[in-house]
Amino acid sequence: MRITYNKLIRDNIPAIITATGKPFETDAYDESGYQQALRQKLVEEAEEVRASRSETETIKEIADLYEVVDALLAASGISRETVLAKQQQRRDERGGFGSRLQLLWVEEAD
Repeated sequence: MRITYNKLIRDNIPAIITATGKPFETDAYDESGYQQALRQKLVEEAEEVRASRSETETIKEIADLYEVVDALLAASGISRETVLAKQQQRRDERGGFGSRLQLLWVEEAD
């Protein structure tokens, strides 16, 4: 039975599959497709963080999320320092999440 994935995989996955003796096929994305696949993988990894149930699993999934973020930064020509500076600016302007605040409602003007 063949399982179709059509998704971005890590560089060593073909070698891992080869070691199992299972037949498979890969292809390389063009630049546009790669950017889109990274964005999709970002969502996939974020969902896996959300679904994690233990500290060990959460650490593993956040590490995977960071890997995708790093690849997206590299593919986009954006430095981590640029993002960290923007993160600090937004934290200074809007705050972080340390207070654990939950917005319950806002009354809109009529």
